[in-house]
Amino acid sequence: MAKMDDRLEGLEQRYNEISELMMSPQVLGDRKTMAKLGREQSELTPIIDTYHAYKEAVAALEDARILAAEDDREIREMAQMEIGELEPKIQSYLDHLELLLVPRDPNDSHNAFMEIRGAAGGDEGNIFAGDLYRMYVKYAESKGWKVEVTDAEDSEAGGYSLIAFKISGQGVYGTLKFESGSHRVQRVPKTESQGRIQTSTATVLVYPELDEEDFDIDMNDLEIETMRASGAGGQHVNKT
Repeated sequence: MAKMDDRLEGLEQRYNEISELMMSPQVLGDRKTMAKLGREQSELTPIIDTYHAYKEAVAALEDARILAAEDDREIREMAQMEIGELEPKIQSYLDHLELLLVPRDPNDSHNAFMEIRGAAGGDEGNIFAGDLYRMYVKYAESKGWKVEVTDAEDSEAGGYSLIAFKISGQGVYGTLKFESGSHRVQRVPKTESQGRIQTSTATVLVYPELDEEDFDIDMNDLEIETMRASGAGGQHVNKT
């Protein structure tokens, strides 16, 4: 518990430091730094709020234990009742803090790009890809996220052979990253006239949106080549 307290105190100190930085003129004029600090503060907020609630409950428990030693029977009974309520509440806070302190993927808080492609099943695979897209859009709407289509290839039978889109919001990538992979459905397709069940698949790809400060390209690592056609001019160059 001592190690957890030390870590929580360090996070609380960092949270307060971020709050001060975000009020400084230098950061207020730097959009990228402001966004990065805001994202970090947003990630720390549930931890700090739970930590404060935990400390308040611990302080209240200490007071209740002092009152439980009083001579007045009514005061002792009230204190015992409060102790009975506070002890499980404190344990609940501790359990929640342990979950919040589990190391996270640094990209979890980022926006996400998704690509869905119809795979096995021909037209039915494309129809299934369209169903998956509408499912993700409805889920994003329920979370208050924004969806923006970046590319789409419609299928004649319905759905999409490819649909690519960006989802913006808090913690999008962390929530959706495990959706990557092949998705399968078994059903009687719209294109089936005999009522036979068909297995169709669609592939889903999820990757995070990276900010400029998340990567650094050293121009010295790039090799740039320029090529041009040589020889006789006119149609010969075009053909070459």
